[in-house]
Amino acid sequence: MLRTALRPRWLGLLVVALVLAALGIIAGRWQWSVAHDVARADAVREVQERPVRPLADVVGPHESFPDDGSGQRVSTRGEYTGESLLVVNRRFDDQRVAWVLDRFVVADSGANLAVVRGWIEPGEDPPSPPSGTIDLVGSLAPPEAPDESGGSADGELTSVDIAQLVNVWDGDIYNGFVFAVTEDGEAGAKGVQRVPPPLPDTSLQWRNVMYAFQWWLFSAFALWMWTKMVRQAARKDEAEESAVSTEEST
Repeated sequence: MLRTALRPRWLGLLVVALVLAALGIIAGRWQWSVAHDVARADAVREVQERPVRPLADVVGPHESFPDDGSGQRVSTRGEYTGESLLVVNRRFDDQRVAWVLDRFVVADSGANLAVVRGWIEPGEDPPSPPSGTIDLVGSLAPPEAPDESGGSADGELTSVDIAQLVNVWDGDIYNGFVFAVTEDGEAGAKGVQRVPPPLPDTSLQWRNVMYAFQWWLFSAFALWMWTKMVRQAARKDEAEESAVSTEEST
């Protein structure tokens, strides 16, 4: 078979098969990328189209975090207490940052709501939050995994661990937190950069995934077809050689 495969005709067809396989791999990777991009665009659109709801209509103090609450924008009114904490070792645009986490007392319930007002660079002091009663709009997020640092005596956390904040802040607390979007209608905040709320589920778009697999199967088929044709040609050559040998021996 190797002798047959090394003939100029089959080497030329191998080049064609390899080119087709490469094109199929490239097209498959492009469809895979499209699957991610479409899923992300759908998630962004889904978040933007969800109406802002009053916090009280979504979750109450000590209630379980709602199944569909992640990414839900909520509105409420209350006051910051000025007890800022830093959630360290976070990443934003490939740089290490710290989230500024503030205690927000909701006027209607009197309970504490953890609010990520934004991020600052490591080593910076967190700026003071707005004073007085304000209207807050934020994107709701579930509590994060427990903080393994063992405490917040130094004013730093490694996660938004609601179970730990219960021991830090007096009073009732919401079982979740929000990423601040606006405060009194202002999207910006002095001294901090807003943290983009995490997107909801960005599962792959299966239609584009299937297109990707179809292209990859095409690549495999091109190489398989060349191999099959070479094997058939090799068998034919062997049969002809065997026939010639038989004639010569007779």
